[in-house]
Amino acid sequence: MPYEIRVKKSVLKILRKLPENVQDRFENLAQVLRQSGPSGAHIFQNYSKLGENEFHCHLTYHYVACWRNQKGTITIEVYYAGSREDAPY
Repeated sequence: MPYEIRVKKSVLKILRKLPENVQDRFENLAQVLRQSGPSGAHIFQNYSKLGENEFHCHLTYHYVACWRNQKGTITIEVYYAGSREDAPY
């Protein structure tokens, strides 16, 4: 059963301003999360668990994505994508 990916509006706004290769990597990440769940992104650079239900990975050296998933649900919320210097961790 595929996971449902929800991307916050603020993230969508930021993504439109990022370089095209970063946007492509984000789309790849979303597909992996949809198919494999929140821990499926282990194939991405610097993937790690930030907390009990929060994860992150690097899209490129300068850009990261962060998401959360409550146990027992099939919804993954991407709450940040952008510069790693501004990342909320």
